[in-house]
Amino acid sequence: MRLLSIHPIYSSLLPLRMIQNQNPDHNSTKDTISNALIREALSVAASRGLNIVHIANKAGISAELLTSTKARVPVAQCAQLWIELAESMNDEFLGMDTHPMRRGSYKLLAKLAFNTETLQQAIEEILRFLALVLDDIQGELVQQGSKAFLILHDREQPKRMFSYATFLMLVHSLMCWLSDQRIHFQKMTFKCHQPVEIQDYRVRFCENLQFDAEINRIEFDAHYLRHKIKKDKQALNDFLKHTPYNLIVRFKNENSLSLQIRRQLLLQPPSDWAELKDIAQQLNMSTATIQRRLKQEGVSYQQLKNDIRCDIAIERLSKTNDSIQNISDNLSFHDPSAFHRAFKKWTGVSPGDYRAKTLKKSVMGSL
Repeated sequence: MRLLSIHPIYSSLLPLRMIQNQNPDHNSTKDTISNALIREALSVAASRGLNIVHIANKAGISAELLTSTKARVPVAQCAQLWIELAESMNDEFLGMDTHPMRRGSYKLLAKLAFNTETLQQAIEEILRFLALVLDDIQGELVQQGSKAFLILHDREQPKRMFSYATFLMLVHSLMCWLSDQRIHFQKMTFKCHQPVEIQDYRVRFCENLQFDAEINRIEFDAHYLRHKIKKDKQALNDFLKHTPYNLIVRFKNENSLSLQIRRQLLLQPPSDWAELKDIAQQLNMSTATIQRRLKQEGVSYQQLKNDIRCDIAIERLSKTNDSIQNISDNLSFHDPSAFHRAFKKWTGVSPGDYRAKTLKKSVMGSL
């Protein structure tokens, strides 16, 4: 049974170029997601006999990239893939639960949470709603002194990490948006085995992940629960307009140190990027303090620089005719061979192969 007569948030009529223009952080280049998570998202559709290559192509992801073990895909394409899968399966939970989460469910969920007064009430409303929609994962909010916990109960056997992560993205994205801040998860334990690719989970949620545990439990500071919700309908519409992009990426805390440094780096070409000690001096901090705070945010200064270089390279390889020599020079590599090695380390394919596969996908899409 469809939930009321609400138009679905995931619409196949929403083209990829619109998603790309809806990046909430207009000052940053696009984030990327491991190809392993793309294959996880497609796994249930594949088991049901759906044409996942066609679905991925509609999202701008080529068949060749799907087979690469280390390739990374821009978040805008990941968001479009979520839309295409939800459209094909009529399930915003991508087929990972016995009961489908029909299209339009998340929009209704966001409206219900929007009408609560405190974050605690919002979380409880979110979990009640998901308990009605899904059968195999049930969420519970528990407070113990200064700590709060999200407990995920399995109806039967433990799920894949990707299933837990998808459930948490639905919850955590609303928690962060409603409170106007990134809610920091301090520790996460899961009953499932550790996935082969784990870094994207650490970046999206927290660094402290443990597996093969007795309970699925996410720990965070209880003081967040008292936060008063002050959102208007325009803010709700803006949030929904950026969905599902804002589910996939970590909430951009405007005051976070990593975002401040990232924006500063984006103002300059890589050849002019300062050393960490110089960044520390500019911010009136010690180098050790910056390193510690970045670690708390799940990133390092070198990782920030590598992420920007990788994202710029992917953008230019897929959307311009710039030569690899020119891209290498602009990204401040000593020579194209150094850029070649770095890009292959980041994505699992060479710059030339990435461009060829992207071009092939573009040509096929135009036929």
